[in-house]
Amino acid sequence: MGFNPHVHALVTEGAIDKFKNWKEVGYIPYDYLRKSWEKVLLGIVQKKFGREPGIKKLINELYRRYPKGFYVHAKTRMRDAKGAAKYIGRYLARPAIAEYRIISYDDRKVKFWYIDHRDEQRKEKEIDAYEFIGKLIMHIPKKHFKMVRRYGIYRRDINKLAQKVVGLYNFLKTKIKSKLKPTTTKKHTWKERLIQSFGKNPIRCPSCKCEMELWVIWHPRYGYIYDAIVGLKKEGEEEDDGQNRQNMGQKRHSISGRSRGQVPSQVSLSELWI
Repeated sequence: MGFNPHVHALVTEGAIDKFKNWKEVGYIPYDYLRKSWEKVLLGIVQKKFGREPGIKKLINELYRRYPKGFYVHAKTRMRDAKGAAKYIGRYLARPAIAEYRIISYDDRKVKFWYIDHRDEQRKEKEIDAYEFIGKLIMHIPKKHFKMVRRYGIYRRDINKLAQKVVGLYNFLKTKIKSKLKPTTTKKHTWKERLIQSFGKNPIRCPSCKCEMELWVIWHPRYGYIYDAIVGLKKEGEEEDDGQNRQNMGQKRHSISGRSRGQVPSQVSLSELWI
């Protein structure tokens, strides 16, 4: 809750060149980022307050005090637009301190805890209630103050062009990857996957060692779910109907099957066992 002016920036890992082509930059040197941020910020101060007494001396002192540049936290990488919106919204809408960090309040003093980023340790602090309120309202922006500004490819006048260029780049990148991607092997059946995982053929008969074929699926509650014999019977009846239509007067042939009340059996077509 102390005075700690800083800027949150979302920077793309690339840019559009003068030929309107997207150039990807996968790595940004951390040391360069710190020094460039220091130069840009002090350059703005020099331009705006250069005529004020003592400004030049202050700028030189800051360069000597921070030879490696101003502090920059550049470890967070946004994977999608939703994550970026959530990151920005957290700093636009939430207060300077969360309510759950307030430990106690006795009408005069407020006690709260915070994480000291210098040593990443939890620390507690107790201050006067009016001082606490002052630290809170210090973070409330002025009326009509613009909290978010967009530059570069995020500008309104160039954003549509940037979306087209980046979209075309991603499309070509996906096409190239699909051509370079090795051909996928044939997918294994459920039987082959079980053999690979457990080393056992699930449809091999333990008696005759032949592979069984599925004839019946029966459930104690729902009854027959699948019945190959009934299916064959229906197919036979359809064939007989077709023959009767072609040859009037011939007898109808049907394929007999077992009744629904019988106990289901497993049948191996290899050696025909029941």
